Parts: sequence; structure tokens; C-alpha cells
Amino acid sequence: SPWPGRRREEGPRRLSAAAMAGFVRELERRGGPALRLEQRVAGGVGCVVWDAALVLAKFLDTGACPLARRHVLELGAGTGAVGIMAATLGANVTVTDLEELQELLLVNIENNKHLVTGSVRAKVLKWGEDVTEFQPPPDYILMADCIYYEESLEPLLKTLKDLTGPDTCVLCCYEQRTMGKNPEIERKYFELLQMDFELEKIPLDKHDEEYRSEDIHIVNIHRKRT
Repeated sequence: SPWPGRRREEGPRRLSAAAMAGFVRELERRGGPALRLEQRVAGGVGCVVWDAALVLAKFLDTGACPLARRHVLELGAGTGAVGIMAATLGANVTVTDLEELQELLLVNIENNKHLVTGSVRAKVLKWGEDVTEFQPPPDYILMADCIYYEESLEPLLKTLKDLTGPDTCVLCCYEQRTMGKNPEIERKYFELLQMDFELEKIPLDKHDEEYRSEDIHIVNIHRKRT
């Protein structure tokens, strides 16, 4: 196991209520106290901190991207781990997810606000719908484990196209899964993505030295220059 608690997951976790009691995930930071992220027993895949979110948050924590005073948007934020980490590094962050995740996002923003050196707010954003209120294009878009359901691929791609400007850097972190339709969904996603975007994989040796895994990838994505 590359880090404590790391184990292969082929699908959403289903833990008993007893196992989830006191279910707070601590995420260490180089620059000070750990983030404390509440998780939820019920509510589906958005309510736990997935391994890809840990890998992306810790990649940001290495200082690989200049985040201070940058405008950052997280898609499918779930617990908010990645976006809140960016806000502790000086970014002005909007964490977005569906309506039912807003309460959890607000709790985690509140729990970690004393660590934030930029700013962070939560907003509802449903992929495929109007993104006018999120303009102008952000400097960074962050996504961890968003490639999961086939029916969400087209709406997600539309949202990415609508949100990105020529200078927007999209960081997409995902766990490569081998079960069922997962490989096919992944292949289709990257195929569609490459119609409008350039992709560059960030080498494993650039990830955080502890929070890294052979089957978790970070891809740097930019709009194709026309």
C-alpha cells in the first residue's frame, strides 16, 4: 500500500454506519496543520474522500502549480478536499457539485477556514447546464475521479468546453479501474476530450512522494490552439 489506508477500489464504497462513526479524514499539509474533512454515511460517491482526490490535493501541496491569487474552480468537488487544499495555498476557489453535496462542502469549508490563505466558496454546478455565473474562465479547473458514469461524459465535456479559456489549465486526476465498463468509459472520455483539448500526463515522480500510486494518473489538459 503506497500510503496508509490505500487499497484498490473498483466501485463506490459501502461502509456500515458503525464503521463510519467519527468519519473524519485528516489530510496532512506541508505548510501547517492538516485539513479535517468530514465524510458522510449516506449520499453516494460524493461523500467520501477518494484516493484520486488525495493524490491531486497532495500534488498541489508540492507547490508544482503557482496557485496564489489564481482563480480556481473544482468540478465534482464532493467533500471539497482538493479545492480547499488549493485555497490553503492562496488560490481563490469555487468548489462545485450538485445541490445535495452543498451542506457537506459548507461544513468542510467552515472546518478549515482558519487554514485558508486565499478564499473558498461552494456553488451548485450541474454538468451540461449554463455556466455564465462562473465566467470569466478560471486559471485552473480541478477534477478528481469525475470519469465514472457513462451518462455524465457528454455533459462533463460540454461544461469543460464552456468553462475553459485558451490559458485555463485543467488538472484531471483519476484512478484507472479495470472492472466492468470502467475501461471503456475511460477510453471514450479521453477520445472525446482529444477532439478539443491537448493532454499531457504528469509523470509519477512529480506526484507527492507518499501519496502516489501506479494506477492513479494526473493529466494536464489545455484547449487546443486554433
